[in-house]
Amino acid sequence: MKAAATKTWHRLARRFGGDGNPLRRRSDVLEGWLVPVAVALFVVLCPVAVIVTGLWVGSHNAAAQRAQAAAHPVRAVLRQSAAGPEYQDHGANTWVVWTPARWTVDGHAQSGPVPAEAGMLAGSTMTVWVNRAGRVVPPALTVGQVRTEVAAYTLPILGALGILLAAATCLARTVLDRRRLARWESAWLSIGPQWSRLS
Repeated sequence: MKAAATKTWHRLARRFGGDGNPLRRRSDVLEGWLVPVAVALFVVLCPVAVIVTGLWVGSHNAAAQRAQAAAHPVRAVLRQSAAGPEYQDHGANTWVVWTPARWTVDGHAQSGPVPAEAGMLAGSTMTVWVNRAGRVVPPALTVGQVRTEVAAYTLPILGALGILLAAATCLARTVLDRRRLARWESAWLSIGPQWSRLS
């Protein structure tokens, strides 16, 4: 067990340039650190992405809550059925579909899309919040919906971050390989003629 641990340690030290090999170039050491640095950056940036996305969704939801607080409720009648089946998770999560409806504000008829629960039939009535102009104010998200929204935005961001770091690692490796080949070619051009004269 101890021998295996020692062997692993020596392999890691050799990979990251800690074995004291005088023939190891700086480009070899840098290449050995590329993947660990990319992984460390991904691990560090994951919670940052989640926090920033949560703050962004929260600020938009707070704006929706303020707009809803300044609005007043009216009864709207759906002009057509809301597309899709009812989709609920014990009442905590509802599939909301913007569906054409009509309502009245101060005796004036209004129409437009309203956020209806999927599966509601045409002719159904529901409460919507409208502003002073009589236009529908989007409802604020519930806690569960905020979490779903954060996850929906965070997952693509983390995927893009992973792809970006992988691409950056591949690009850095390509640059190091080209630089290494250029140095090898330069060394060969300076040493090769000396070998030719000796032969």
